[in-house]
Amino acid sequence: MPLVEAVFEENVSLKEELANVKEQLAQANVLIDWLKKQMYGGGKGERQDALQLQLKLKELEALKADLEEQERISYDRTKKKPRCLPADRFDDLPVKEQVTIDPDEVILNPDAYRRIGEETTFEVEITPPKLYKREIIRPKYRLKADRSVAPIVARAKARVIEGSYASAGLISWVLVSKYWDHLPLYRQEKMLKRWGAEIPRQTMSDWVAKSSSLLEVIYWKLRDGLMGGGYIQIDETPVRFVDPDIKKGKSAKGYFWLMGHPEKGVFMHWDRSRGQAVATELLDGFSGLIQTDGYAGYNEVSARSDVERAACLAHCRRKFTEALASEKVAPQFILRLIGNIYHIEKEIAQVEDSKQQLHLKQRDLAPIFALLKKSALLLRERSRPESLLGKACSYLLGQWDGIEVILKSPVAKLDNNFIENAVRPTALGKKNWLFIGAPDAGKRSAVIYSLLLTCKCFNVDPQAYLKDVLERLPAMTNQDDFDQLLPQNWKPSDS
Repeated sequence: MPLVEAVFEENVSLKEELANVKEQLAQANVLIDWLKKQMYGGGKGERQDALQLQLKLKELEALKADLEEQERISYDRTKKKPRCLPADRFDDLPVKEQVTIDPDEVILNPDAYRRIGEETTFEVEITPPKLYKREIIRPKYRLKADRSVAPIVARAKARVIEGSYASAGLISWVLVSKYWDHLPLYRQEKMLKRWGAEIPRQTMSDWVAKSSSLLEVIYWKLRDGLMGGGYIQIDETPVRFVDPDIKKGKSAKGYFWLMGHPEKGVFMHWDRSRGQAVATELLDGFSGLIQTDGYAGYNEVSARSDVERAACLAHCRRKFTEALASEKVAPQFILRLIGNIYHIEKEIAQVEDSKQQLHLKQRDLAPIFALLKKSALLLRERSRPESLLGKACSYLLGQWDGIEVILKSPVAKLDNNFIENAVRPTALGKKNWLFIGAPDAGKRSAVIYSLLLTCKCFNVDPQAYLKDVLERLPAMTNQDDFDQLLPQNWKPSDS
């Protein structure tokens, strides 16, 4: 019964959405007819700004096309979607076991029957994880010709933690489980006990500390690559941590600062503060374009002559989405303009030549940006400053210098959603582990998160990556090439 009610409610919601789209489409048609009369009819049409009217007409016709598309999509969503069959969903799973079941009649009298075919079904099975030991044998040898020479034995392989029983594979599993799958160490402790080994969470915490220290060399290489790229998206997110300097049982607020580039990965920095001094230190030595939200903490950096700052259009759009709670028509018009900008930018992104991209940006997006600004100015004059729409317009216009940078730059995106999406795993993790156990643990988390998030950018298996890298690093020296261990450059070792 609950499923039937849910389907019924969904159908009602979709019908309401379709009716709303039809109503907006009717309004758009009326506005288009009025504008045509203003442009081509007699009388006061001569007193109108023809260029502005043509621009508005173009935008309204685009709005009409968008609404017609929404009407079609809404109608299609009411149709029953084709069911995804299990055979298709699990087509890539390997078959490791086959079970043949003969009828009882055939088992009792096999000579009386002849096989003419078969019916095949399947079920998905799982093999629970198992811990096992790997014995490392180093034989001792004595020289036959001279027994006085001391026996020889192969040198022990360098390990992540000298003298520990933890393999690189086990440590990488702990890291991925904690920072990728968001499993606190106390849950991992219970799981490992169920699988045959009692490993205290404090021991695993030591593994995290020592492995993150080993991985720091790649962490700083990752930062160097971003700092020399000329374009960085940057954001910050709060996280609670246990501060030994305050009352026992209380936690304080710290911050993960993230900066990244879609083609170079993500770098995360831990700090107790969200002040301007952190942003200034973090971006020391960088020159080029930074893209941020409207936070004032980046003002000091963006005031430098070698740094330009672009705004985030997604944050502006979010303000107008919130304004829909108080009124519909005006915020929807602004949202349609922004939607058109994203639609055109998506087409421009298909062009490979950066100079051509910049030309298309300025040719196709500049008129819509101009209309967006003029509309926001008009709506701000007509709205109360404390209203949601008034605040949205003020925020957009306050960011306008940074928005215009998007038009002038061949590399700037419309928003910094790339780095905002990188923040999400930390938010999921906080729901499970709630806080970081100590200030120093924030730095360790930043190192591991940076590598895992960069793995995600380049579709690298995090477990395989960390296992291989942790096996290689103990034997490497300062003369070795650590760039090859960056996730975007990594290739599994032959061993």
